[in-house]
Amino acid sequence: MALEDLNDEGLELEEGGFNEYDLVMKDNNLETFSEHREAKNLIDSLRDVYGDQVSREKAIEKFICIMDRYQDQPHLLDPHLEWMLHSLLDMLQDKNSPPALVHLTFKFLYIITKVRGYKIFLRLFPHEVTDVQPVLDMLALQNPKDCETWETRYMLLLWLSMTCLVPFDLARFDGNLAETGSTRMSVMDHILEMAKTYLLVSDKAQDGAPVLVSKFITRPDVTRKRMADFLDWTLTTLSASNFQSMEGVIVMSGMLQALAQLFKHGKREDCLPYAGTVFMCLEKCRLSESNQTLLRKLGVKLVQRLGLTFLKTKVAHWRYQRGSRSLAANLQVSTQGHARPANSAVEDDEEYDIPGEIENVIEQLLVGLKDKDTIVRWSAAKGMGRITGRLPRELADDVVGSVLDCFSFQETDNAWHGGCLALAELGRRGLLLPSRLPDVVPVLLKALTYDEKRGACSVGSNVRDAACYVCWAFARAYDPLELRPFVNEIASALVIAAVFDRAVNCRKAASAAFQENVGRQGTFPHGIEILTAADYFSVGNRANCFQNISVYIAGFPEYTLPMIDHLVSKKINHWDSVIRDLSSKALHNLTPQAPEYMMNNVLPRLLPLAMGTDLHTRHGAILACAEITHALSKLATENNRPVIHYFNEETLEGLKMIHQELSARQLYRGLGGELMRPAVCTLIEKLSYSKLPYHNNLIIDGWLRLINDSLRSLHLFSSTSKPKIKEAVVSALAALCNEYYQNKQRETDLVIQADLVNQYLLELESNEEMIRCGFSLALGALPCFMLKSKLQQVLEGLRKITCITPVTLSFVEARRDALKAIAKVCQTVGVGTKESQADGICKEDVNLIYKTFLDCMNDYTTDSRGDVGAWVREAAMTRLVEITLLLAKTKPELIGTDVCRQMMCCLAQQSAEKIDRFRAHAGSAFLTLLHFNNPPVPHIPHREDLERIFPRSQAKTLNWKAPSQVFPLITQLLGLPPYQYHVLLGLTVSVGGLTESTVKHSAQNLFQYVRKIQGDTDCMNSLCATLLKVFHDNLRNDRVSNPLLKMLDQMLANGCFDVFTAEENHPFALELLSLCKEEIKKSKDINKLLSSIAVFCGMIQFHGDIRNKVLFQLFLLLCHQYPIIRKATATQVYEMLVTYDDIFDPESVDEATAILSDTCWDTDLAMVREKRNYLCDLMKVPKPTLISKGTVQ
Repeated sequence: MALEDLNDEGLELEEGGFNEYDLVMKDNNLETFSEHREAKNLIDSLRDVYGDQVSREKAIEKFICIMDRYQDQPHLLDPHLEWMLHSLLDMLQDKNSPPALVHLTFKFLYIITKVRGYKIFLRLFPHEVTDVQPVLDMLALQNPKDCETWETRYMLLLWLSMTCLVPFDLARFDGNLAETGSTRMSVMDHILEMAKTYLLVSDKAQDGAPVLVSKFITRPDVTRKRMADFLDWTLTTLSASNFQSMEGVIVMSGMLQALAQLFKHGKREDCLPYAGTVFMCLEKCRLSESNQTLLRKLGVKLVQRLGLTFLKTKVAHWRYQRGSRSLAANLQVSTQGHARPANSAVEDDEEYDIPGEIENVIEQLLVGLKDKDTIVRWSAAKGMGRITGRLPRELADDVVGSVLDCFSFQETDNAWHGGCLALAELGRRGLLLPSRLPDVVPVLLKALTYDEKRGACSVGSNVRDAACYVCWAFARAYDPLELRPFVNEIASALVIAAVFDRAVNCRKAASAAFQENVGRQGTFPHGIEILTAADYFSVGNRANCFQNISVYIAGFPEYTLPMIDHLVSKKINHWDSVIRDLSSKALHNLTPQAPEYMMNNVLPRLLPLAMGTDLHTRHGAILACAEITHALSKLATENNRPVIHYFNEETLEGLKMIHQELSARQLYRGLGGELMRPAVCTLIEKLSYSKLPYHNNLIIDGWLRLINDSLRSLHLFSSTSKPKIKEAVVSALAALCNEYYQNKQRETDLVIQADLVNQYLLELESNEEMIRCGFSLALGALPCFMLKSKLQQVLEGLRKITCITPVTLSFVEARRDALKAIAKVCQTVGVGTKESQADGICKEDVNLIYKTFLDCMNDYTTDSRGDVGAWVREAAMTRLVEITLLLAKTKPELIGTDVCRQMMCCLAQQSAEKIDRFRAHAGSAFLTLLHFNNPPVPHIPHREDLERIFPRSQAKTLNWKAPSQVFPLITQLLGLPPYQYHVLLGLTVSVGGLTESTVKHSAQNLFQYVRKIQGDTDCMNSLCATLLKVFHDNLRNDRVSNPLLKMLDQMLANGCFDVFTAEENHPFALELLSLCKEEIKKSKDINKLLSSIAVFCGMIQFHGDIRNKVLFQLFLLLCHQYPIIRKATATQVYEMLVTYDDIFDPESVDEATAILSDTCWDTDLAMVREKRNYLCDLMKVPKPTLISKGTVQ
């Protein structure tokens, strides 16, 4: 916990992103209780709303919402507490207030108390003599078992605890009760009875009863008469309870809270006679064995209160006192270089006996420090500090020694955490003398890096966080002169924790502790400069810490070597692979700060680890060797030195032996191989970039065999490892070929080239998708000299992978990677001429490449993962832009008119479709090509119109993922003939989709466009012809036809075809009916059939013979084999007849609607068919005839 509590920080950060807490914290930093008027209105409205449940709950929720904003800054409520309390008490003290209003008022009081805390709010309650009896009577009227009014009972108990402080003997309230012989209970006994009752309940009132006990029992008159009896009752109840049952836990919780409060607030002389008995009873309860955290915490709390009761109330004169704590003075000390002496400890010569129970108390607190729950350890640590403050110096030193025993590697992380909390408490109270610092600081440094592996993860983040709290406490507790011998060690450890800790809360805690030390001590090297770079918020991003902040801090020589040593000893063997990867990159960045140290110390340490037995250590060491080697080679290049300047023969041989050793020990197999393969491939890549002298060495062939074997084995790895291995292998292949497979003339051995390329092309025909993926990317990564004279074969091999066959239909990732490889090959070889195909791609290649990409734009493959074809479409769009821009810059004449038109139309179609992410990707690609002017892409159809619709000024601000912004622009493309078909096809999927916002905005803008052109016959005919063409081209294609039917239903309902309805038997309507009939013919798709019913009903508005044809189709569906279709048809035909009653005979309509509504359409087909045939006769529609299967020729 530690600095989490002090800094209100405990939120985790998503790696690579922003901490939401950091972003909103400034907005939550309030200055005043700005909603006080709203709160006052709510309180004043209670009399009006208490009777209505809805209004009452709304008022409560609103008040809770207001008050919860001040949970972190409750002091802002202080100026307003008094008027809020008085307003609420006025309603409580009004005798005419109904019970519902009283309970509602107490609920509001509880909400305020929850935010501000009862200790502050309690003081404002009226506590005159006249308040005692009314409050007691009100509490007596409550039902302890009523679960709806627990706030009332809780607040009354707190109020009663304040009224108990009246400075008069409670016997005065009883008058002549004893003389008159009345059986009425005295006020003292009544209050005590109330306290006992509510100590045994299970709701919040149980927390209020101990407060009442602490105020009531400690009154002098009650102490004399009732304290012994109350303690006897408490101990008897406690002894009779068992923490094995829930009822026992509740009872024990109440008893322990009452005892803890009583011994906290009672006078020592009153409590001491009973302390021993209570302690013995508590030991018999054996609370440390309970699995209830609350009971263990209350047990520790009571133990420390009993310990303080056993000891005399005095402040230890031997404690360390720092004296003045001026920040300005501390900073002045740091600049002047000397420190102010601390106040000398005053020896306490007074001797006094220490009760024997103290040893048991301390022993139980030490057990509490090792408890499994943080709140128990925290309570034990505070108790340890309080009790040590009353002990003689020698005994206190023994306590410190016992606390230090917690820091053994035989102890659990719980003991380390509790020990850190105890050290912080002792240091904060001045009970940890400077003479103990040489023993404490080494333990503290170990705690700052404590990380114990447990299973697949580790424990210790709470220990490191608490260790930061110790550093924070020491900064405030000690004079700079006392900590000066340890400054460099503590500063380095805190910097390392702030930059390299895995947990964000530990990094922030370390940063806060470092800042406190810089301010309070003033002796931390380069403290201000480091704080500027590694402040509380900067360390929130882990990648930024490892790769950027660490480099800046390592620029100060005091921190360079400790940071490097920490990474090598603690981080490259970390259980988290992300930390190992970041650590290797950090070592790469730190290498220029200490190249000699890396060369002479770090690499010799890492090489044996890279061939060790521990998997994580081996993985991290290989990555670290790769990064350090690369960094040293870059340093050699910058300094105009040969590469071998930083590498001796032993190091070069060790780097070469890594692969050979791992291969000999078969460490590339199994789950470990998933880590080793990408790590060694990274090593190959970095060694190749480093240009190490391994040319013509056998190790090169070994590396290539590993690369090829990894590509062939991709399908054997887990789904999470495949992308990493694929990327590492392909990068290694490119670097290896570039360095070791070409001579000084940038040529390669033709035999090696032929073997390699032919082998990879052969692997493209594998039946394993992942093998195709790997070798496709491998071909794409080959350097230009390896593709020389092989370009046509490579392009043809990759193109074949993108073709969909029944066998390769599901190979979407192979098609995606093949597209990436084609684009990469084109970028590698560049653009050539027909006469010199070896120098680059020619016109024939360009046409074939464009055809491949455009064909892949229509890949809509789906499987259990959804629309996986979108991965192929996305890759095709990206690579289309890359190839087009490459051609536009070099040979724009190779971009044909027809190719450019198809490309822009396909991008427009994707920009109109339903998936936000891919729509945004397509839109971005579309605008990139449209607005590119270096030089402009040729042959873009209607460029001027497109630039008017999509001006350059809005290109960056347009949010393609927002349907409300995109579809008003996309629908305008319907007016451009080349784009009309593709845009309408994309809109069809969006309008007939499922996402509400997409359907809403796409449909609205489509209808708006259609209404706009209804006056233009040519435009309307063109749009309708295109619509029919889309329907015709996608018959029985459920991806398009299902949403198309939904779109047609909406268009008919919104009057989009009103201009055609007046014409008899309009060709559009006839063709549409024919297509709809063909679409649903023999279909068993219920959704499609339901959509077609709606379309048929909408088509009834067309004039001519088509109406009878539509009715015939509907009546045919009335006897469909599926009952749900029959019922839906009857319902929609009924609605159609009612809506269009003016086009049918009124008497026929009335009778038809009666039949449709009264008939049970999901019964036997024979009965249904009879009703249907009657409807046909009634509406003058030919009756469908049943054709026997045997008569069909």
